[in-house]
Amino acid sequence: MLGFLWTAISFVIALSILVAVHEWGHFWVARRCGVKVLRFSIGFGKPLWSRTDKLGTEYVIAAIPLGGYVRMLDERVDEVSLEERAVAFDNQSVWKRIAIIAAGPITNFIFAIFALMLMYLLGVESVKPEIGSVTAQSIAQEANLKPGMQIKSVGGRETPDWQAINLELVSHIGGDNLQMTVTLPDSQAELERQLDIREWKFDPDKESALTSLGIIPFRPKPTTELGLVAEDSPAFAANLRKNDKIVAFDGTKMDNWEQIVSYVSARPNQETEVLVNRGGQGITVLLTIGERTIEGQVSGYMGVVPLAEPWPEGKIFLRQYGPIQALLSGVDETWRLMTLSLQMIGKLFTGDVSVKNLSGPISIAQGAGASASYGLVTFLSFLALISVNLGIINLLPLPVLDGGHLLYYFIELVSGKPVSESVQEIGFKIGSALLLILMSVAIFNDIVRL
Repeated sequence: MLGFLWTAISFVIALSILVAVHEWGHFWVARRCGVKVLRFSIGFGKPLWSRTDKLGTEYVIAAIPLGGYVRMLDERVDEVSLEERAVAFDNQSVWKRIAIIAAGPITNFIFAIFALMLMYLLGVESVKPEIGSVTAQSIAQEANLKPGMQIKSVGGRETPDWQAINLELVSHIGGDNLQMTVTLPDSQAELERQLDIREWKFDPDKESALTSLGIIPFRPKPTTELGLVAEDSPAFAANLRKNDKIVAFDGTKMDNWEQIVSYVSARPNQETEVLVNRGGQGITVLLTIGERTIEGQVSGYMGVVPLAEPWPEGKIFLRQYGPIQALLSGVDETWRLMTLSLQMIGKLFTGDVSVKNLSGPISIAQGAGASASYGLVTFLSFLALISVNLGIINLLPLPVLDGGHLLYYFIELVSGKPVSESVQEIGFKIGSALLLILMSVAIFNDIVRL
């Protein structure tokens, strides 16, 4: 229950920030263009709080925190006096209308830059992208990638950590080959590797881009000491607790975590005596191993996570910059997120990316909760990612979105006259239907992933 509340609160905070940023962009430019703004609302439905300023704009926080809007004076929907005709939105020049509508998505991009800038000012703890192992008969093995190599760049772009590598790998879906620059252990000499990805397919719900290529990142080895025991798990029911060190199962000594996993996986629903070291004393507990099915295979599980050995010195580093470098990094990363988002939209149409990969509000809420639990730096990164995606989606040429309105205004610029209301109405219906289909697919995918 607490986990659900944390996720819900994090989602509302994230959505409220991003909607406020987007709508503030419309609001600020509208004011600068001399348009009267009637209402600036965060949320829909019944107002929980409101205030009206001296220019007649009502600021509202509403009961349903799932969006927001800016309502401007417009003769098409409002009764406008002769004195106020000049401040109505629809009576502005086409360039002013374009500026007002484009301001929302543009502000999302600017917000992403400053969120990432703040993230780098605070410092991002990162792991050097060193290959831990390579899966046999994989694309990575065929490209002669080996354990201990450090990945320096992918597709010509520098990749200081695993997150950057994952972004670049995803951008190459549907391609023929992928170029990596790597260094050997204890060497600065750079080597080029070409990965043949013509047959590369992977399901992001089941594996990462890295593991699908056969690249297993370096991680410290797990110990036999328990770092986490999940509540309502077989281990918890058997009175196993955090910091217990597993010594043996049914008298069979366990020297490493791989032995424990192998032993437990092969014995679903079986009772076993577990000898643990707890605070220097040997304690025996009776464990009934649980059962779970993964890809049609039944295996045993305990519901625990082991502690790992300490990270070797130098494997973890802090990406922390001064104001100028942090700003430049924020601009560069925002631009990369923008181009990657556009690439993914294109790959949806070409079939290189499946519609099963679309995510909706449930996945976003889960991402908000997870990122917030890791701290402010991770939450800022999440906000930047969603802000960029919100800006890109709003620029799609669907009449119900900002991009659709911009399309009409550019047609007006070329033709010299506004698009007729009947055509706009037809476009609105088509755009609404397409958007509803996309949202339905995304929500269905979210439910399937639960």
